Amino acid sequence: MPTLPPRPDPAGDPLAPLLGLPGAAAAVERARTACEELRWHEAFRRRWREVRAEADLRAARASAAVDGARVPLDAVRALATGAPGGDDGTARVAAGALRATTLAAAWRPDLGGRGEPALPPLTQVLARLHTAAAAGWLPDEHLGRVRAAGTAPRDLAGLGAAPGGDEVAERLTLLGRTVAATAAPALVVAAVVHGEVLALRPFTAGNGVVARAAARLLLCARGLDPTGTAAPEVAWAAAPNPYLAGAARFATGTPEGVAAWLGACADAVVTGAGEARAVADAVLAGRLG
Repeated sequence: MPTLPPRPDPAGDPLAPLLGLPGAAAAVERARTACEELRWHEAFRRRWREVRAEADLRAARASAAVDGARVPLDAVRALATGAPGGDDGTARVAAGALRATTLAAAWRPDLGGRGEPALPPLTQVLARLHTAAAAGWLPDEHLGRVRAAGTAPRDLAGLGAAPGGDEVAERLTLLGRTVAATAAPALVVAAVVHGEVLALRPFTAGNGVVARAAARLLLCARGLDPTGTAAPEVAWAAAPNPYLAGAARFATGTPEGVAAWLGACADAVVTGAGEARAVADAVLAGRLG
């Protein structure tokens, strides 16, 4: 993870140094350009709710696919209408990803609305996202709760050993303080939260879905993607192994690893904005399923 101060520095921004990493400014700019171009699509004048709804389905499907739960988009649409999803592990993970995405959507501001959404503190956001994502396939006592000391996570084994429960709790608190204190660009904030949750794996399982949902929420809530429709998960689902490799490099905390992760997150936003543009085109043309 990036080296963060033990508490917010009132004289400076805790994430500002990341903007000096090689390629960081260019990453922020290309993500900004992609989202700005998306914002002016004609569909967002009157039909942004339809675009958001479809983009959320695609984001949830892609997020589940990153974790190996690949289901057809029509199956996710059926889940969204209340259809039973089945008892197999793939269906449960996909349903959880959809629930987490739906919960995150409730915290996004309306397009064109005034003011910022009233987001709970980050640790509460993560806990509630996890409860939504893992309900029905993890024991209730594990939902939204940081792993107990001595308990290893059951997912993302390719990232190596995870910190112990006590360290995780401390680092989540620090992460929450950092997010509350920083005025860094939304891409940087979302990338740090995304990478840090993957590195910490604070919950017994379901950490990937939580990390991706939180990052996508921050992109909208902090103004990079006011449409709330860019779906970076689509990029991650297309290349899960590079995604995990990038997360592992971020977890080392080296400048090179963090810079590469910022660049990868920007590229995913660009891809996600392209996916949202395709959805917006389909909405205008009446081609959605």
